[in-house]
Order: sequence, then structure tokens, then C-alpha cells
Amino acid sequence: MNLDTSNENSYNNADSFAMAFDSAWKKNITENDKDKKIEERINITFEKIKNHPFLIENPTQSRRIALFRIKLLGLS
Repeated sequence: MNLDTSNENSYNNADSFAMAFDSAWKKNITENDKDKKIEERINITFEKIKNHPFLIENPTQSRRIALFRIKLLGLS
């Protein structure tokens, strides 16, 4: 699923957003990005999934979920 150009299989809910965020984070955050602050890395990931309906309609909640996912899954 390419979230850069399509909302196919993307739903306006937190679960769908969490799945898209996790996938984009893992695919797009490289070793070079490890030196960047978490907020900057989240912004990079959000840019990759910018068309996700939950992110569009709930940007504040999306950021909270992203921070929770990073902590929960040890993604930092």
C-alpha cells in the first residue's frame, strides 16, 4: 500500500493510522536518521503518510499515538 498517493485500505481511525505509521517509520527511518530528534523523525514519517485520513483530521491525536507507538514498540 502506497500511502503517499492513495487512501486505499486506509481508514479514519487510530488503528489504521497506527499500522500506517509503524510501517512508514520502519521503511523510512534509516541509520542516518538516528541522530535526529524524535519530533523530526515523526515529521519525516508523517510526510510519508500525509494522505492518511486520520492524520489529516486528527493531527494532534496522531502525534500522541506516534509517540506512544515509538515508546511501546521501542522504535527510537
